[in-house]
Amino acid sequence: MPEHNTPSGFTRRTFLAATAVATATTSVGLAAGTTGAQAAMSGAADATTPRAAGAVDPARVQWVVFDHHVHSFYSHDAKYAMTTILDNAQRFGVGAIAFTEHSNFGHANTGGIFNAAREIEVARAARPDLLVFQGLEWYIPAAEHGTVLVAPGPQVTQILRRFELLFDGKLNKWDKPDPATDQAAEYLQHAVEGIQWLAQQRDEGLIDDVLVLANHPCRLGIDSPAELRAWQDADPDIFIGMEGAPGAQASGLATNTSDASQRGEYENAPGTYSYAGFPEVAYRLHGGFDWMTAVVGGMWDSLLSEGRRWWITTNSDLHLKNLDTVRVGDFPTGDNWEAGLTLGNFNRAGRRPEPIATSDPQFGSDLWPGEFSRNHVGVTDRTHTGLMSAVRAGRVWVDHGHLISGLSVALRSVDDTAVTATLGETLTVASGTALELVIDVEPTTTPNSYGILPRLAHLDVIAGVVTGPVADRQTMSAPQTRVVKMLDVSDRSASRFQVVVPLGAVEADGYLRLRGSDGKRNGVGPMGADVDPRAPQPHAAGEANCWLDTWMYTNPIFVEIG
Repeated sequence: MPEHNTPSGFTRRTFLAATAVATATTSVGLAAGTTGAQAAMSGAADATTPRAAGAVDPARVQWVVFDHHVHSFYSHDAKYAMTTILDNAQRFGVGAIAFTEHSNFGHANTGGIFNAAREIEVARAARPDLLVFQGLEWYIPAAEHGTVLVAPGPQVTQILRRFELLFDGKLNKWDKPDPATDQAAEYLQHAVEGIQWLAQQRDEGLIDDVLVLANHPCRLGIDSPAELRAWQDADPDIFIGMEGAPGAQASGLATNTSDASQRGEYENAPGTYSYAGFPEVAYRLHGGFDWMTAVVGGMWDSLLSEGRRWWITTNSDLHLKNLDTVRVGDFPTGDNWEAGLTLGNFNRAGRRPEPIATSDPQFGSDLWPGEFSRNHVGVTDRTHTGLMSAVRAGRVWVDHGHLISGLSVALRSVDDTAVTATLGETLTVASGTALELVIDVEPTTTPNSYGILPRLAHLDVIAGVVTGPVADRQTMSAPQTRVVKMLDVSDRSASRFQVVVPLGAVEADGYLRLRGSDGKRNGVGPMGADVDPRAPQPHAAGEANCWLDTWMYTNPIFVEIG
């Protein structure tokens, strides 16, 4: 078994280490999307480099792998004890984790949420090097699920329970209305009020901090573009984005896999409750990532082109580990207990029973936290609130399959000021200022749990223009966004390397983001080859092995003309 305790690379000053690597680069016009070739050679920025306003000093950054969406047996459809999950999370290098149990009667009213809180407190004391959160998977009224993440404090459990009872779409029967009815607008208002209620708890000092993200947004096609915008508009400091890639990535490798199986359990079709504007291909993952994220010039870019600080994440969404040999435990019999693993029994107990070891592989679509899906969060304060602040700031990049070990991205001006910004930050420069992108990559050096030594084949620079709020809130395209540079790095995977990409003169507000993959599966994107010539693709029947098609994405860096 390979060693899997592999946290994010580039901690503290190693983040800044220069590499003497000759780098083939291309000049890219940020606003216009033009290209031209030249050669360059550069070291990484050091701690004396001028920073953008409000930017962090990279010398203070530590990268923490954070899984914000995990279920224990305090959820009605999961089976593991928290200690089992935490043991495996730490084995795979996770430094922060959130238990986000499903809302339901047993969780809120049979003591499940309070018993879970007590176990989390024990875990925090026993594992001081691991940041453990108690959160909630919210059934967003009229829509899909969301992660509610709350900083620890004396009233957190009570606040989460009140929120669950007041605003959960499942408990209050506010789920899946027909989008054409007045009921849909009414339920959306409940969701908006729920986000504002969380803000009120924070503002009154009852909780220290709170974040909300949309989970698996296109799985059922019921998170419409207008709803995404409305949730963030309710409080953009709290509603900060979405899962760019869902959990359940091993659904194509489970004991109950069929030809219809898809990564992420994205195996649905449009229904009467779905948003009619989504094409059928939106119900499938593309390279393991949600359609909203994966399409260059699509939904995510539409939000970014408004200037929204809309971030993406990934996570395990652990419920049932694929191919493990531990089955769900048995509820008591007699004394009015129902037969089997019923929701009624769960609601009575407030949790599922202890799992039972067997000799047979069990059903399950999930992988352990950190085993496949990883958020890398750049913190300057390794505390619960410090990590939440870093996520809110967008200092996050994600990868699958341990595609790379570490990443540093800096956008800097090529002038006397040499001001620099990194992921989630905003670089303010005069019109006509030349920019360059500096990318440092730490390759993975040990095989992942599937036995593959991952290799990054390419990096793609994606650029868009910020054009401001849209008139039609169902807009889900950004026509000026495209891949502006494709970098072949397949021969650079043996040791740390650097790529410097001249971007030319910037003339309009915009943003840049990165994408890369193992190069095993790609093709022309939905917007055409001029926009994205090597996009991630949906999988055909029988091709859903997640380990054979892995990608990484960064959150954007914004540019403003000042």
